[in-house]
Amino acid sequence: MLSETDRKILSELQRDASVTSQELGALVNLSPSQANRLRQRLQAEGYIIGCTAILDPVRLGLHLQAFVQVTLGTHSREIANSFEELAAARPEIVSAWTLTGSADYLLRVYCEDLGGLNRLIHEVLLCQEGVVRVHSQIVLNHTKKDAALPVPGS
Repeated sequence: MLSETDRKILSELQRDASVTSQELGALVNLSPSQANRLRQRLQAEGYIIGCTAILDPVRLGLHLQAFVQVTLGTHSREIANSFEELAAARPEIVSAWTLTGSADYLLRVYCEDLGGLNRLIHEVLLCQEGVVRVHSQIVLNHTKKDAALPVPGS
């Protein structure tokens, strides 16, 4: 069970994971040592699974974001494992989901340009054993940035 203080800490850390124990304590009305102990407990219990920096893709030269649907022709465990290993190994593919419906996978990709997306689709994805269809959608505008998860009860 999460306490109200736990929920506040999780919400604050989603907003800014680089906050110091002193700053976190002030935000949730605890001493820095108490806030740090609670942060460590939440991490040990698996509520916090990592902390990362959010980078600006445009500043990095990644001017094209797309969602790519991939359909497999067969659904053997070997084909799926092979595709999932490929997705995990490709830096352009920043996240991947398995789906219900007409596509088997949805990939979120960042590329430098349209040529990079074209190469990913034609030289990588369509060459992968088992892939029979790839459908891409280019993002024109990212209208809502990835948001923090709702913390139930807060």
